[in-house]
Amino acid sequence: MGACETIIEGIIPTGGLRLDRALADASGLSRERVKALMDEGRVALAGKPAAQASLKPAQGTPFTIRVPEAVPAEAAAQDIPLSVVYEDAHLIVVDKPAGLVVHPAAGNLDGTLVNALLYHCRGQLSGIGGVARPGIVHRIDKDTSGLLVVAKTDAAHEGLARQFADHSIHRVYQAVTSGVPVPASGTVRGAIGRSERDRKKMALVADGRGKHAVTHYRTIELLQGAALVECRLETGRTHQVRVHLASIGHALMGDPVYGRPSSQHKPLLARLGFRRQALHAAELGFIHPASGESVRFTSPTPVDLRTLIVELGGRDG
Repeated sequence: MGACETIIEGIIPTGGLRLDRALADASGLSRERVKALMDEGRVALAGKPAAQASLKPAQGTPFTIRVPEAVPAEAAAQDIPLSVVYEDAHLIVVDKPAGLVVHPAAGNLDGTLVNALLYHCRGQLSGIGGVARPGIVHRIDKDTSGLLVVAKTDAAHEGLARQFADHSIHRVYQAVTSGVPVPASGTVRGAIGRSERDRKKMALVADGRGKHAVTHYRTIELLQGAALVECRLETGRTHQVRVHLASIGHALMGDPVYGRPSSQHKPLLARLGFRRQALHAAELGFIHPASGESVRFTSPTPVDLRTLIVELGGRDG
């Protein structure tokens, strides 16, 4: 055994399964990680190298997996304060403030949530695809606040990603719209894709060209020329709430991309210095990928959004 390897040994628990699935079930690694390790010659069945993922070994066959130490992520760890709502050995739930980018990209190579997580979770990341990095399974926009779950392990990453793919994640957003939606509650359905007019924007597009998207909304409180709206996401597409509400004529207050402040609201937004879309990821629920338990988290309305609601005649709290 090398100094930088972990040896996982056991027996195939159930016969008739593909080798990659059987090893994933027995080891806690993801199937993709198992297949990658097989390709690297790090998996053995009954002492012999195994490289065929579709092989169906008999129950009780002994196996060995040599897992190398995860290599460092390319992004740098940075000591950026985090609001941690929940954390265990498998995942972490954070309450992201508006203004914080989730993932390093051109124009934002550092100072992101990933940089902060690399620092906060140092020594705890078992490796996503062999790299010591947090597993980003969903994102919220830079200027949207609220809850985000991030995987620490390969298996948790795969389990969460599966739930996002089958749309079983519980997600509720608070939004302040310009104008009052009519009807007061409803469902917006429309495929979302890149705008042909402006490639930096998303737009409703013809079915088959974009990604199917569904947003359920209901008006919580009537405000002055505006409304506090709760949005429940059936799907999770880029800019989904912003695009869907704009498509019914009620863009989010403060949205610099999909909306334009009315003459009624422009002075108020300027006075408050409110320069972001009025959107907050308030609730997040899912099945914990390790324990199988249903978990749900809530985030209080941030101060800037609560102040805007009050200034528009809404209740405080």
